[in-house]
Amino acid sequence: GILRDRTFSKMEPADFELVLRVHLLGTAYATHAVWPVMREQGYGRVLMTSSSSGLGGNFGQANYAAAKAGIIGLAKTLSLEGAKYGIRVNLIAPTAGTRMTEDIFPEEAFNAFTPESVSAAAAFLVSEDGPSNVMMGAGGGVYQCFWLTMNDGVLLPPEQRTAEGIAAAWKLISDRSSDAPLAYGMEQQTHAIEMLTKAAKG
Repeated sequence: GILRDRTFSKMEPADFELVLRVHLLGTAYATHAVWPVMREQGYGRVLMTSSSSGLGGNFGQANYAAAKAGIIGLAKTLSLEGAKYGIRVNLIAPTAGTRMTEDIFPEEAFNAFTPESVSAAAAFLVSEDGPSNVMMGAGGGVYQCFWLTMNDGVLLPPEQRTAEGIAAAWKLISDRSSDAPLAYGMEQQTHAIEMLTKAAKG
């Protein structure tokens, strides 16, 4: 991978495109090359490299974060498309002392974040009995999972479907007590249809 870190106001469009081409398109092209073979043999394991920058943003990394967030959408879609062919697709968000991070980490942190601690997670995610559609963080011996979540939300009556109505209901709309992992993209629409149907039935 590469970095071309700059704040968005100072970033050249060419540097934005280059980072997307290397990370996002590079991931798509490499996966596309092996996808037919995996489908034909009824088995495959794909591990894509995302980043906490793609999950949460990072100052000065609009290009890198956009590329890594794009990989999340790619992996989640392919985990759905590959399921019936025995293909499992996962994401890893590594933190390791590499040439990309040697100017970012203090020396002691750089030494603690060994590539070997990340490779253990990678080996698990591509194992025969490994999971699918997982976003896993790994670095310095710390392993965790990330999720994209969605709450139940609020069904507003027609007269309240305005910017002001949303502002008035914002506390309920943004309440995270009902958060649950988003299993697939259409879950948003399915959930809304269920709420509308329930409301119509009274």
